[in-house]
Amino acid sequence: MSDEEITLTAGDAEVTVQPGNGGRVGGLRVDGRQLLRQGERFGCFPMVPWCGRIRDGRFLDGATVRQMPLNAAPHAIHGTARDGAWKVARVTADETVLTYDLVEPWPHPGRITQIVRLAEDSLTLTMGVETHGSSFPAQIGWHPWFNRTLGGGPAVEVAFEPAWQEERGEDHLPTGDRVEPKPGPWDDCFGMPGGVDVTLTWPGQLAVRVTSPEKWVVVYDEQDAAVCVEPQTGPPNGLNTLPRLVTPLEPLEATTTWSWIRL
Repeated sequence: MSDEEITLTAGDAEVTVQPGNGGRVGGLRVDGRQLLRQGERFGCFPMVPWCGRIRDGRFLDGATVRQMPLNAAPHAIHGTARDGAWKVARVTADETVLTYDLVEPWPHPGRITQIVRLAEDSLTLTMGVETHGSSFPAQIGWHPWFNRTLGGGPAVEVAFEPAWQEERGEDHLPTGDRVEPKPGPWDDCFGMPGGVDVTLTWPGQLAVRVTSPEKWVVVYDEQDAAVCVEPQTGPPNGLNTLPRLVTPLEPLEATTTWSWIRL
């Protein structure tokens, strides 16, 4: 069943989920409009057990230096779970639960659970990482590719008010310094201490508000076809700079909601 595409519906909203393609959301239609860029690499994929780039693919795991494959040389990017097939634990008309067991090259056994829940006016994604053994650092995030235009209409407008922008080095990784937010185009991480809150507006068509209790968001709008708004539990290279620990008693959990209104 993991290779089959799952379709959830609520009102005139329809979401497709692709367990066999990295547990990603393959598409989201609202009022007949496809919000997500189509294609095997696009849609919205989970970033786990890390988000964005790890410098040189290496991170400190306790006293041990771990090396991940350099899939965005010279760095490692976006975790390992997007490359695997997820299993389907449950499906109803408007919700599905997927699981993925961590395997090599990730050094620790563990399980990721992702819940995709659709309502008439929102999509909520929830993810948790638990360990089957020792504690380990991890991150959770989502990487949606929102279409820049919906059926040839006006281009999307991105609005948000971050408290700071992570200064980006020439290697595309945060330097550790925080700077005043700068105008786009962006491939940058921003801090929103009150929680992620970004609105994408396609004038005269639709507005989508991306929210999350997490305080980090990467915005990428350097591509003609799509714009990415990526809530996550820490900044890029966060396994080294701001690790969140998954322990036998405390899994790492995160959620994001996309809510929409018609204009």
